[in-house]
Amino acid sequence: MYHGNASNAWYKGFEDQSWRTVTVSHDWSVEEAFSREHSSGTGYLPGGVGRYRRKLEIPEAAQGKQVYITFDGVYNHARVWCNSYYLGERPYGYSAFTYDITDFVTPGSDNIIAVKVNHADVADSRWFTGSGIYREVTLTVTESLHIDRYGVFATTLQASGDRAEVNAKVRLLNHTVEAATVQVRQTLLDARGELVGAVAENITLTGQDAAELDQTLSVDRFRLWSPGDPCLYKLRTEVFRESGLLDSVETTVGIRTFAFDAHKGFFLNGEPMKIKGICLHHDAGALGAAVTEQGWLRRLVALKEMGCNAIRMSHNPPSSNLLDLCDRLGFLVMDEAFDEWEGVKNKWSTGHNVYPPKHFGYYEHFPQWAETDLKEMVLRDRNHPSIVLWSIGNEIDYPNDPYCHPYFETMTGNNDANKPEAERKYDPNKPNAERLTTIAKRLVKYVKECDTTRPVTAALAFPELSNLIGLADTLDVVGYNYKEHLYERDCGQYPGRVIYGSENSSSLEAWRAVRDHEEICAQFIWTGIDYLGEAKGWPVRAASSGFLDLAGFKKPSYYYRQSLWSDKPMAYLAVESRDHPAIDSKRKRQDAHPHWNWDRGQPLEVFCYTNCPQAELFLNERSLGVKRLQDSPQEYISWEVSFEEGTLKVVTQDSEGNLHSQELRTARQPHRCVLNLERMEAEGNGRDLIHIEVQVTDEAGNLVYLANPAITVKVEGPGELVGIENGDVQDLEPYRSGTRKAHRGKLLAYVRTNGVAGRIMVTAEAPELEAAVGVIETR
Repeated sequence: MYHGNASNAWYKGFEDQSWRTVTVSHDWSVEEAFSREHSSGTGYLPGGVGRYRRKLEIPEAAQGKQVYITFDGVYNHARVWCNSYYLGERPYGYSAFTYDITDFVTPGSDNIIAVKVNHADVADSRWFTGSGIYREVTLTVTESLHIDRYGVFATTLQASGDRAEVNAKVRLLNHTVEAATVQVRQTLLDARGELVGAVAENITLTGQDAAELDQTLSVDRFRLWSPGDPCLYKLRTEVFRESGLLDSVETTVGIRTFAFDAHKGFFLNGEPMKIKGICLHHDAGALGAAVTEQGWLRRLVALKEMGCNAIRMSHNPPSSNLLDLCDRLGFLVMDEAFDEWEGVKNKWSTGHNVYPPKHFGYYEHFPQWAETDLKEMVLRDRNHPSIVLWSIGNEIDYPNDPYCHPYFETMTGNNDANKPEAERKYDPNKPNAERLTTIAKRLVKYVKECDTTRPVTAALAFPELSNLIGLADTLDVVGYNYKEHLYERDCGQYPGRVIYGSENSSSLEAWRAVRDHEEICAQFIWTGIDYLGEAKGWPVRAASSGFLDLAGFKKPSYYYRQSLWSDKPMAYLAVESRDHPAIDSKRKRQDAHPHWNWDRGQPLEVFCYTNCPQAELFLNERSLGVKRLQDSPQEYISWEVSFEEGTLKVVTQDSEGNLHSQELRTARQPHRCVLNLERMEAEGNGRDLIHIEVQVTDEAGNLVYLANPAITVKVEGPGELVGIENGDVQDLEPYRSGTRKAHRGKLLAYVRTNGVAGRIMVTAEAPELEAAVGVIETR
């Protein structure tokens, strides 16, 4: 890889020995330093131009076969060459794309794939994008007669009682000139590999043609997929000729049914369910946009434990590995295509809502590429049982950004606190919002040409206008962003329409608008996890509205949400000074601290987040009283306490009489670093990623929450330090530095294996603290 513009790097014979070797998935933005000269919108990290080259070793056995290369995502303006032959360009940085390289490769000899990535306009987004080949790349070799890319589409026709029917459509391609008759055999296998359904049928393809087959498998014994039981099956699609097996594809299948009802809400497998969702951007702090399956797994498990059952992919097609995990872990998914259409949105470069904005972005390519990019998303993702909604856009109706309408003389959007007065006024020279209805009709049509089994939605910022111009009428279900006050009125005014919260604050009131109203089925909170970009201004590099921070550590707000969403009994303590400047209860929940190190006699407010009916607080084994949850309008329990050293403990009792407790202890001086390894063994494949939490503790082993020493992490053996994250949105230490300050007593290091078996030694050390050493065995 070369970060820069090597003009002849497309040429097969180009000398690239001086280039560095990187592991794909790769994001070069997070390898660089934060700088004020870059865009606040994308987290003060650079873009630029980059070049990649890869030698492909294609075996002699591939002679006469079809060869394809698939990129799951390159940000952005990816141009690709194969052995000096130019294949094409894909502008959108979130789309998967495939090239047929059969005519350009030579099996048995060296073949070179060259990629140019042009992310020169770094202020082209409202959040961090990353730069480079940041998702996986796959090489596929098939027979000349084979199953088409995205050629298998499995859906549940019905699932009730002791019988289910799974429909499986198959599209075949015949690249030969001869007609051929083949047998298509489909078998459905459970998690143990046992056969639960099968069907076979012959089909004849003419030369240089395609054919489609529609088959139905009957399943007599099955388990339904749901968030509580994400049971998955494998559909094996095989194509046979007299000479034997030609092609085989395995597709993940979840047997499930769902429906949205305008009056009764959402139903999964015939049962009513509230969708408890979060919005999610695609970065993971120090990993940038190059987030592997292991990088997502830790975060999604935490969200699941919080009681979350749904994810909105904001605001672009996600990586395939993220959707795979949603299938396996049991998350409902809203898959989203675009943040802007023909009209360019404001991109903040010197601080959030700080004028003037920049105007780069996907809008330049939308007219030519929208159909291709949208269909690519739906075709690639339509077999995921987790997906229940296709979203064609986010806040494309945002007032004056850029669409206007004479409906208003002046208008303020949901995120316009600093917008100048002139920018709020109706401007007849800006695009008319009525154009959005025309575009939406076209986008809905594209989706339904690929999949009619899921409703099409959009997240509307200005539903008052979108209802007036007919935009909302183009959608199967209608998402409202931060418009809870309109739910009751609009459900009455549009009685057959499904309305839900496509983006909401984390306020209790926003949740009650869903929980306490049968017709409102969902909310998606902004956001589940902190994300790079959309920064308020230097030196803040990230948005901090998540329940998890940039390192994936849980905030106090996580536990408050868990108390509202989870059925599993829990209790959690957090503390805030009563001398804190006047702040509302929401800020107290967000800013409270899970530690017991304060000034002697300092007046404090102690919060207990719990879903148990009552709680009793103890300070050094002295009861400070029992309180009931039902007596709190904010649905948490609190006590006013004066600080004294020792142990603060809460004991709760659930509805079945079981006791649950949690405690905070006064920590002493920092004494040592402690390593908590995610696992002790790893795959030595050059891709396995291990999370290592480093804590600062006192001599007794208590976390020292207020400690922030600079910790150096060293890695020896067959592994490398990918980056260090601490969750502090104002920490501007470069991610690839081996040293970073602890934040709230801890940080997270990412270590990746390098493809060799052996022993990785990880050391964490800080001045005046005992060092910690951990060992990871790679195989």
